[in-house]
Amino acid sequence: MDSHSHISSFSSFNSYFRALSDTPNRLARRACSVSTSFEETSRVRARSGADMKRSLRWYDLVGFGIGGMVGAGVFVTTGRASRINAGPSVVLSYAVAGLCALLSAFCYTEFAVDLPVAGGAFSYIRVTFGEFLAFLTGANLIIDYVLSNAAAARGFTAYLGTAMGISAHTHLRFTIHGLPEGYNEIDIVAVAVVLLLTLVICYSTRESSWLNMVLTVLHILFIVFVIVVGFWRGEWKNFTEPENPKSPGGFFPFGASGVINGAAVVYLSYIGYDAVSTMAEEVKNPIKDIPIGVSGSVIIVTILYCLMAASMSALLPYDMIDPDSPFSGAFKVGSQRWRWVSNVIGVGASFGILTSLLVAMLGQARYMCVIGRSCVIPSWFARVHPKTSTPVNASAFLGIFTAAIALFTDLTILLDLISIGTLFVFYMVANAVIYRRYVNVGTTNPWPTISFMSCFSLTSVMFTLLWHFGPSGKPMAFMLGACIAMAIGVVQVFHFMVPQVRKPEFWGVPLMPWIPSISIFLNIFLLGSLGRASYIRFGFFSGLSVLVYVLYSVHSSFDAEEAGALSQKNGEIMKESVESEDNTLKV
Repeated sequence: MDSHSHISSFSSFNSYFRALSDTPNRLARRACSVSTSFEETSRVRARSGADMKRSLRWYDLVGFGIGGMVGAGVFVTTGRASRINAGPSVVLSYAVAGLCALLSAFCYTEFAVDLPVAGGAFSYIRVTFGEFLAFLTGANLIIDYVLSNAAAARGFTAYLGTAMGISAHTHLRFTIHGLPEGYNEIDIVAVAVVLLLTLVICYSTRESSWLNMVLTVLHILFIVFVIVVGFWRGEWKNFTEPENPKSPGGFFPFGASGVINGAAVVYLSYIGYDAVSTMAEEVKNPIKDIPIGVSGSVIIVTILYCLMAASMSALLPYDMIDPDSPFSGAFKVGSQRWRWVSNVIGVGASFGILTSLLVAMLGQARYMCVIGRSCVIPSWFARVHPKTSTPVNASAFLGIFTAAIALFTDLTILLDLISIGTLFVFYMVANAVIYRRYVNVGTTNPWPTISFMSCFSLTSVMFTLLWHFGPSGKPMAFMLGACIAMAIGVVQVFHFMVPQVRKPEFWGVPLMPWIPSISIFLNIFLLGSLGRASYIRFGFFSGLSVLVYVLYSVHSSFDAEEAGALSQKNGEIMKESVESEDNTLKV
């Protein structure tokens, strides 16, 4: 190496402009450079200084999974999906969405067991597709987490008002008329909640788990109460008979397509289990605890959601359900003596928001910490405090940033708690599982696998576009059937012609490549159900992330590589590292 190798790109303006002029070369060298499981669990992890304490067991992970998923969203999504999309068959919509979530959870679990570090999807994509795609997905995840956490904190104020029987707008927030509309309602309660939770997660992960357990148990008790009262007060005829005789009747008033469209709406209620994978570095026995924690929480939540949807369908005919507040509205209809239940729902939703906020804030800090370890953002974010064994810098920075947004901004995205960015990451992780099983960098030809993933994704996009914009009737059914047949054919040909080069020793996704392929298809389909505004936001933040990568991150990681802190992986190093991985996991 020459004498300039160790000079930072950011040491002076001249150094930075020299670095910028060398950007194409640095992009070629760093953008597709992959890390390895061995490196992520050893040298990269050591960059945080102190280790995170391995103090979590499977029941902590189940608690975090339930707490992360069951937020206030379920109190809203159920009403919209039932009234507009599925009617009483919204129960099946939740079952379908739960199955989809479980398939994605399997993909996460394989990586989390094989790579028990705090980086979640960022680390999985970094060891598979390289630094640039990992940064793009990680940045989108962080942005989605911060925005959704700010929205959830303001939602907490609204539900607290419902629980107390007062208006949040007039009693818990105050308006500054000089500020623009949408940024003029100051919410001190939201800021206080975010800062208090930030202190808890900075102090200890173990104590955070206990707090999450207590809040989750309280929240589930409220949900069970709503389910029991719903079935007790409800009538079975509401499952098949609408209030208005002119409305479509039966259990499937909008047909099978209504169930699928309903599943796309309610799927957002399952987002949150991915944060559990970021706790992998703090789990005592990753091989046993992570599969139980992730899959167990998804199954329990699916059962709870299906029972909630059934109790709501029993309470009222689907065409009388209030799409914005289905449960509160259902108890306000009819007898005066049941109106207090809507206040109880406000209390339950408040606990739900606190748990989902706590888990999301734990997750976002761990993503930020591992992104800092990879040197694409300042390594200050990677520091783990030696006394608390938590990523204090990342937790405090993101907590203050979230609180600042929650103070002013009226974010009406509570339903999309973590939407397009997370679905994109689920899609990437499912592809990464396939790529990692069928491609060994440096020894196998990646193009058959890349061709398969491209063809399958393209077929899934065609199906999604036809579903939303195709002609109705028999031509539509024929074209959709042709797409499904083509997709099955592509998977079958790939399955028979391309052998797996790597089989996980401890836990792997069953029925490869079918389960990740179904997950890819479902995530593309769900992405197709999101609105135009979500895509504009995703495009804007992705563009911003690319700009940050080109102007800062690629130069920072290049400096780290030159200084010997990162390495540019070639096939030989990859093979040596793969052989060392199992030994690391057994330690």
